[in-house]
Amino acid sequence: MSMWIIPFIGVVIIVSLISIMSVRKSSKASALVTGKDPEIPEVIEDHPFTLNPIFWIILIVTAFTGIVIVYYATSYF
Repeated sequence: MSMWIIPFIGVVIIVSLISIMSVRKSSKASALVTGKDPEIPEVIEDHPFTLNPIFWIILIVTAFTGIVIVYYATSYF
């Protein structure tokens, strides 16, 4: 099981970077000053799910879990 420590740390770093970048993008100081919500970019209006960081995190964690499951499933044969 110790061979999965390095890949797990890599996945945690990638998920953390996605989280930090999405928080930095979403926090706008101008919205706090004016009291109005910022305009929604056209890219997000057209494809609201592609830029959602939660979906990217779920995709990365699911891929990593799938790799672990496939590895152990094929190692018994």
